[in-house]
Formats: sequence, C-alpha cells, structure tokens
Amino acid sequence: MQYTSTRDSSLSVSSSYAIAHGISAEGGLFLPCEIPQVDLKWIRRLCDMEYPQRAQQVLSLFLTDFKDAELAEAVEAAYTNGVFEEDWAAPLSDLSDGRFVLELWHGPTCAFKDMALQLLPHLMVSAARRVLDGKQILILVATSGDTGKAALEGFHDVDGVKIAVFYPNEGVSPMQQLQMATQKGDNVAVYAIEGNFDNAQTEVKKIFTDPEMIRRMAACDTVFSSANSINWGRLVPQIVYYFSAYADLVACECVKLGDPVNFVVPTGNFGNILAGYYAKRMGLPVNKLICASNRNDVLTDFMHNGVYDANRSFYTTISPSMDILISSNLERLLYELCGKDDRQVAEMMQQLKENRRYAITPEMKEKLDADFWGGAADEDTCRNIIRKTLDEIGYLIDPHTAVAFSVYEQYKAETGDTIPAIILSTASPFKFAGSVLEALGAQRPADEFAAVKALSEGTGAPVPESLAALEKAKIRFTKVLLPDEMPREIELFASRK
Repeated sequence: MQYTSTRDSSLSVSSSYAIAHGISAEGGLFLPCEIPQVDLKWIRRLCDMEYPQRAQQVLSLFLTDFKDAELAEAVEAAYTNGVFEEDWAAPLSDLSDGRFVLELWHGPTCAFKDMALQLLPHLMVSAARRVLDGKQILILVATSGDTGKAALEGFHDVDGVKIAVFYPNEGVSPMQQLQMATQKGDNVAVYAIEGNFDNAQTEVKKIFTDPEMIRRMAACDTVFSSANSINWGRLVPQIVYYFSAYADLVACECVKLGDPVNFVVPTGNFGNILAGYYAKRMGLPVNKLICASNRNDVLTDFMHNGVYDANRSFYTTISPSMDILISSNLERLLYELCGKDDRQVAEMMQQLKENRRYAITPEMKEKLDADFWGGAADEDTCRNIIRKTLDEIGYLIDPHTAVAFSVYEQYKAETGDTIPAIILSTASPFKFAGSVLEALGAQRPADEFAAVKALSEGTGAPVPESLAALEKAKIRFTKVLLPDEMPREIELFASRK
C-alpha cells in the first residue's frame, strides 16, 4: 500500500517512509491512497484472537512493506509481557444499560496514548532501517498532557532515536507534568513552553518544514519525525481497538455480527476519533462517531455548522488533554470529505494559518453529517457526571471520560438513538485525582500524592503502580522556554552526544 499527502496528491511513498518522516515536506499529513476493505467474516475471525493478533491483522492491511515477522514481533513486544496492567490491553466494561466503556488507560502512563506509543517505536525502528540509511531520528512532540509521557516512555533509550517533548507551562495536570519531568533515559529532553498547546504545536510544525532547520539537522546526520497523531504510525494502531471492542461485543453476544454500534470519543486533536472513521470506512459496522469536546468546543461548532473557527477564547480546563483549538488530524478528514482534492485542503489550511478560520462546502458537510455528531460539556457538567456515575453505578471516571458520558446523554436526548454505544475512556482518574476529588465533593489536598491516596481510600479503587512510583522519582527537567526559543534548544539537543 502506498501513501500520499493531504497537500500533494502526486506523492506516493511507502508506509515505512511515512512513519519514519512523520510529516510531508510541504506540511501535509500522510494517509493511505486507498482504505482497505474487510467483511463480516474477517471481523468474526477477530473474536477468537488475543489483542496482539488482532493488532497484527489490522496493521498488515496498512503496513504492507513490513514483513509478517516484524509485525508479529512488534505487537507482542507492545501488548504482552506485563506492559499493560491488565491481561487484556483494551478491556470493555458493561454498564448494563446499553453503554460499554472501552478502558484504554491500563498501559504504563495510564492514558490511551499508550495503545499506540508502546507500538510506534518498534514500527519506527523497522521503518528507519529501510528508508533512512542509518540517520539519527529526532522526534519532536507537542503535547497537551498525555502524548508527551507516553512518547517518552515508548522511545526512551531506543537506539538511533532522540525525543524532545514540549508541553504548555501550567497547562497540564500536576501528575502529567511530574510524569514528564521525571522521565528516565539518555536520549530524552522535556521543556515547558510559555503559552498553550496550540503555541507549542504551531512551532513544532513550523520547525518540521523549515528548510534551514532541516539543513542543520542534515549536517549532524539527523532527520525529524513525530510521535504525535500527525504520524500515521501513531494513528494506525488506534484503528485496532475499534475493531477489538466490536469483536468483544460480538464474542459476548452483546451485539449480533453486523449490527451497528455508536462510538463516543473525547477528542482534542481529532486523532482518536479519526481512527474510528477509518475503521468505519474499512467496513466496521459503525452508526455514528460522536465527537465529545470540553469547553474548547471548536470541533462541536464545526460539526454543527461546517465552519472551523479558532478565533475564540482558549480555556484551561479540568480535562487538559482536550484543551486544543487547532485540531491537526482534521486535515486528513477534510481530504476525504473533499474527494481527495489536495489543492482545496492546502487552501483551507492556509486560511487557518492566516485567519484561524475556514468553511467546508455543503457537499462536504453532508458527508460529515453522515458519520459524525458533535457535542460539548462544560466543567460543572463534567463534575456532576463524575459524581453521578460513581454514586449510581459505582464506576469511577476521569474528567475526559466524563466529557464523553455527558455528550452521549446529549446525543440520546436529541436523536432518540438507543443502539449500543461504546464510550472510549482515555485516562485513569488517578492522573487527575485532585479534580476528581473535587467533583466528588471532597477537599482537594495541596499535594498531588495526598490527593491520589485520598481518592483511592474514598472510592476503594487501586492506585496504578506507575503513578504511585512517581512519588519517589527524581525530577530531571525544569526548563521553561518561549516558543521562539524552541529551534535553538532543538539544535543543541540534536548535537549533544
């Protein structure tokens, strides 16, 4: 299978090239030239497989220049041998009312990003052997909280790779910051950025396509790549858990093979829900992909009126991983909606860069409506949802998952649709212990680990081992940068032995 760019359809590259480079030279995002198709028999076979084998089946359809043995080794390394706290990497919880929760946070960083970022390093190393001629890879990551730690955890001490992570200063939870600041590894660097996630992401994307920066990296035999969901190698593993969740429902006879389900996805950068879109396009029986936003509701407005307008206030919320106004992965969806017209996509992206706004055509909006529904939830609503969910069904959720719960209630009230729904739970509540405690009506301790202990004692839920271990971890990274200082720091880091 070949890959092209959202802004240059004349390109045709291998999956190895797309994964190793992360982003196209002109700034577009790589995506498959064609979406592979599966039937119900293929889906039925997944029911009898373990998660790593399901992953290999999906990956093999997209990563055709990878050998079967390479993929088998990669998925085994990513999803077995105690990497995830649960025996099953992505377990489903049945809430017994037509709702199922897909728990994607049982990995080493307690966030859904582990589902892809435990696998991506194995894919990237294999890809680099094929297309980079021994060059060093420098991965640049802008994070709103969870991607940074998950990428650091996946890539630390990987030969031939360095990774630099940039997060918004005072824009992530205390636990997220601590996870990044204490990261082990000789090949990692972590920086706080004055500003918000969009400032960090904009600067990283600018650096990726800056000819002078590319030249300087070449001088030290280095190429840039990404571990954000702009990298196809980060996105394709996320397609797997949509198929896996559906196969689990079929296997337990909660749905009949071929019957549709809804997926409810809390999203900021649009990568998680875009993976669901690709799964649906492949043939997974999906009715609606319900896009759940927090107070930063630019995606909700886009779903309703077809206008993407980032000219609005930016809010720092209790669901910080969704505090995003520029959703990079939406570009891939635009490419599909406009009939793969790269010039139209490039024009919309230029409008976004210049005016922070663009509008899609009526024809594109009709296609959007066929697959998506959008809603948003404010913080008071999320707090009420957290408390209500624990009180009524004894299930503890984090603020991001609460956004999804709330938006699903809105969807049902507006549409009357009651077919089974799979709600993606994207983080452990212990990553946001202070916020969850406040939602439950308890006092929030000043110390984050006191909050973690109080939440566990008050609910009976166990603290994930990886978070408990942070209490004694040594802080390594404290530097705070302005966005325009990032290029110089990247140069220094790239040249460091």
